[in-house]
Amino acid sequence: MDKKKITELVTPETEEKIEELVQGLSFTKNFRSATAEEWYVFLPGYEDPKTGGAAGKAIIHYNLMGNRDVFINITVIIDDPALHDSQAYPLLYAACDELVNRLVGYADTLLSVHAGENSYDAEYKR
Repeated sequence: MDKKKITELVTPETEEKIEELVQGLSFTKNFRSATAEEWYVFLPGYEDPKTGGAAGKAIIHYNLMGNRDVFINITVIIDDPALHDSQAYPLLYAACDELVNRLVGYADTLLSVHAGENSYDAEYKR
């Protein structure tokens, strides 16, 4: 196989950054109601430029009406502009994927990420 034709989508350096980011990811619950939760999301090396606090927040909406076919909705809002840069997309994607895993355990989930040009939507279906 000709190695010149192989393009790495994620470099070893980026893989290392992703691992550090996922290992350092933490969150604290800010608010809870009967149908929603809001979590502050802390990512090593990233912060809210106005407050110096959490890099973003995750808002989880539950449907408690007993319909098991309804998705959980998660909205992630990233405040640090460094994660809005297209070069940071692999880091952001990995962090949000891990956030879904830790907060809802990959239940049927609709994810909406708001991070400048790195904004995206995803669906996790069990």
